[in-house]
Amino acid sequence: MAEKCEKIENDICDCQEHVPTPKPPNGVVLVVTRSKIKPPFGVVIATVLYCAEFVSAAVLCSMYHKTDDQFWLGLTITFMLVPSVLTQLTLTFVHRDVGRDRPLVLFLHLLQMGPIIRCVEALVVYCQAGREEESYVTISRKIWLRRGRGTPMEWEVSHSERRLATHRNAFKRSAVIQAFLGSMPQLTLQLYASIREQYMPYSRVVLMAITLISIIYGALVCSVLAIQIKYDDYKVRLRPAAYLCMVMWRGLEIATRVTALVLCSTAITYWVAPVVLGNLLFFLLLPWAEFWTKRASLPEHVEKNLSKLGTAVVLFLVTLLYACINVFCWSAVELDLTHRDLIEKRQRWGRLSVYYGVRLAENVVLIVLWYFFKSDFYEKVCAPLLVLQLVICYVLGVLFMMLFYQYCHPCRSLFPRNVDYCVHCVCCRRHPAQEVPLKLTTPAPPPPDLTSQLGFDRETDILDDIMDAA
Repeated sequence: MAEKCEKIENDICDCQEHVPTPKPPNGVVLVVTRSKIKPPFGVVIATVLYCAEFVSAAVLCSMYHKTDDQFWLGLTITFMLVPSVLTQLTLTFVHRDVGRDRPLVLFLHLLQMGPIIRCVEALVVYCQAGREEESYVTISRKIWLRRGRGTPMEWEVSHSERRLATHRNAFKRSAVIQAFLGSMPQLTLQLYASIREQYMPYSRVVLMAITLISIIYGALVCSVLAIQIKYDDYKVRLRPAAYLCMVMWRGLEIATRVTALVLCSTAITYWVAPVVLGNLLFFLLLPWAEFWTKRASLPEHVEKNLSKLGTAVVLFLVTLLYACINVFCWSAVELDLTHRDLIEKRQRWGRLSVYYGVRLAENVVLIVLWYFFKSDFYEKVCAPLLVLQLVICYVLGVLFMMLFYQYCHPCRSLFPRNVDYCVHCVCCRRHPAQEVPLKLTTPAPPPPDLTSQLGFDRETDILDDIMDAA
């Protein structure tokens, strides 16, 4: 999966200022351009969120130390340091710095300052790019979707672009790990502590706000990476309306889920743990159960220079992260451990609808249990109105998700049928039609091997950073 992500993340495309070449005799439209390097906004955003969360958590720990709250202090430090260490390991692993002579960088990683030096390196590469003429290292080929039609296009990729792509790839992985293994438990802990203590100091409010932003950003990264993995042959560019829909969808979904779990845990503490652990074990074992049902062997070359044991460990860590994401929100991908890419590329509307249906019912049950077993602390709160608000917010999140897939998905023209048809199929028990292939702008024979025409070997595709679209 790591190799696949590198393939996808390393593809940088830019449609600006392209210069079309003469049409080949078979009618295929071929466009060659020297891509324009875009600022590494995703790297900067991930670094700012990491630093802001780390500093705000440290300030809150100082407050806990002064008030002698050892229990909250220990948990806050744990949820601050564990994801920070995982972030350092992720950045080091992606850049493969262990076997290289870079003592200063490794020392800064030990000081938990790795994202800062990596961000500085990315900015230096961006500022120095374009000052001198660079030879390209690969040719990137994608199909550009426009108004439901595809046009084969081609871009030259320079050394600077490839180095920036490595930084973007590393920070996307670290952003997801930071969001769901650090920010999510931190937000849950601080919200629970606020309700228990009936007090919300400013430092705790700031930390909760930063962690919520970090989680939403991590969920956006998951959604866009899922699109890029499933449609890796196409140039993916999301519009502002798509980002707005995803922010509303992910924000409402995550906020409602966390609130429901925390409220129920304040009323019936020992019953929430089985719910969370049950969800975690289900999503952790589901990919392995499907793998054993198919009686397949472990995929090869998931990561370079890994033995079978190492591959099994990597797959277990991937499924663990997948399970942690699905406990709180839809991961936007389905794992397929029998495939080399580890990702199921078919759009399974059935599983999506089952997930949100079950999750809505589970949240309603948790909120209703809190309503009947709530403590006296909530006497000043209009409990029925709060229950109604939480249910409506989750339903609104689902509606924004459906709106995104119906109107804002960048590859919606590739769907055999969209959300409205799938809802109609579920209601009428009809079977969806077979997938309809995309019509290219050149209706003639299948596209030729562009690599043989140009005399170059097909290289790794490099795609835009999500925040460049992101």
